[in-house]
Amino acid sequence: MPPMLPPKPTVLNHKEVAHSRLFTIEQLDLRFSNGAERRFERLKGSSRGAVMIVAMPDPEHVLLIHEYAAGFDDYALTLPKGLVDPGEDIVTAANRELMEECGMGAHTIEPLIELSLAPNYMNHCMHVLLARDLYEQRLPGDEPEPLVVETHAINDLTALLAREDFHEARAIAALFIARERIKTAQSSSQWW
Repeated sequence: MPPMLPPKPTVLNHKEVAHSRLFTIEQLDLRFSNGAERRFERLKGSSRGAVMIVAMPDPEHVLLIHEYAAGFDDYALTLPKGLVDPGEDIVTAANRELMEECGMGAHTIEPLIELSLAPNYMNHCMHVLLARDLYEQRLPGDEPEPLVVETHAINDLTALLAREDFHEARAIAALFIARERIKTAQSSSQWW
């Protein structure tokens, strides 16, 4: 049974303090149930949603991409991902992003989990989907340069974690969750 939580804080003041093409920063003045007052800032995420794809060309391997990460000013190894376009559901968005970033489509795509990142500072969630039964199909994307695609064994996540360029927490969590889902499906003969 979950613990009894106090009531959510009362919002005393809420205002936008900065806005860019991608981000809105909001300031919240809050009063907690014990009377303590604090000012919080948060990044307001897009209401469109986002997807991250664990794409498996076969039962043992997963596709990863090298993508420039502006926050680190370096290339990072990660899973294909992107925003959900207006009018798309998450499965359609995942297949489109897979085609744009990896040159592959998927006949079978299933939602795995929804992950957040730094929930104290932003309300952004990422839908993680598992893609199987891949086929070659490339769509033009919005990437400024072609992405390098690598294939890795999903059962050797330790080797990936040892790499300096593989450090995105959502991608790491997604691969561990996908690996566990696959093990469960394989043990019940419901896989591939």
